[in-house]
Amino acid sequence: MTENSMFTAGQFLLGTFASNCSGGMSVTKVPERWKNSWDNNLKLAQLLDAAGIDFMLPIARWIGYGGETNFHGNVLETVTWAAGLLAKTQNINVFATIHTVANHPVVLAKQIATIDQISGGRIGLNIVAGWNQPEYEALGLELPTDHETRYAYAEEWFDVVKTLWQRAETFDYDGKFFNLSRVLGDPRPARKVPILNAAGSGQGRAFAVRNADFLFTPAIDLERSASEVAELKAQGKAAGRDLGVLTFSHVVCRPTEKEARDYLQHFGKDNADWEAVDNLVRLQFAHAHSFPHDLLALIRDRMAAGHGGFPLVGTPEQVAEGILSLHRAGFNGTTLSFVDYAEEFPYFRDTVLPILEAEGIRRSVTTAAAAA
Repeated sequence: MTENSMFTAGQFLLGTFASNCSGGMSVTKVPERWKNSWDNNLKLAQLLDAAGIDFMLPIARWIGYGGETNFHGNVLETVTWAAGLLAKTQNINVFATIHTVANHPVVLAKQIATIDQISGGRIGLNIVAGWNQPEYEALGLELPTDHETRYAYAEEWFDVVKTLWQRAETFDYDGKFFNLSRVLGDPRPARKVPILNAAGSGQGRAFAVRNADFLFTPAIDLERSASEVAELKAQGKAAGRDLGVLTFSHVVCRPTEKEARDYLQHFGKDNADWEAVDNLVRLQFAHAHSFPHDLLALIRDRMAAGHGGFPLVGTPEQVAEGILSLHRAGFNGTTLSFVDYAEEFPYFRDTVLPILEAEGIRRSVTTAAAAA
């Protein structure tokens, strides 16, 4: 069986982010904000699949951020979401996002191996060590106050998963957090599962360098990002690993720059759910290191428009140039979000993707199919 296409695409990777969540990535009150129903997700997945988009990435949430919209209060569970979408698509990869503390590694390993069969090897795993204290409280769990403990737990958790996927015989596991007796991984994935991890802290990035195939990190200042990406890839190389670095972006693409800017003002400022934005920013400050804390206060507006993602706003040419700038900064790919994914993606597909193909960072669907 060939390798997963996340490893062999030979192009700047494009995916979507958070379509399983109410509101997607936009903390807005506008009525056309994303409705994360199963029907809408399936429609989007099939549009993306036909257009040659590489992957879909979900967010795992259990409680929302409050405000008028209770942003991310309605969330489709990511393992079942991924299984359903993969059964109804042909080529696109779909990730399951898993919080280590809330999911037993033996159960998760078998879930992913099952979806590997459903999808013909197109399932990916996004590992989250945990940061959102209100969710821990909702689940009756205690959030470790130090990153060392969170990532030590995640390290052991993933070691169990990897061992289950690699060994064909039963084994015992005697660790600090897991003590398992005569456990067996059967079935096992038929090919390597892409592993993604979002990391901003030193401990988090060390975990990603050791374990992930793709590290997911914000692109706030591209000059700063370029040096960070180069350093992360160098760390991966020193560890004998080919580490890809991904980021996330929010798209407002319109025929004119004025139309795009006016719509950004409308949904991302005039009609932002600022109470939910402030709850989100406060929690990021308090518990998460995925965003650089010295820059977090500068991106409150970006939180409203696209959850802090890199803004791709303007004409198709301007949006394409933004993506090219991410490529030049060393990123291997980016996720995309829209206020209404299924409604807005076709215009992006028809106007932006051809520019990226002409610039040589994306292949056309027909060329990619022939190469496969």
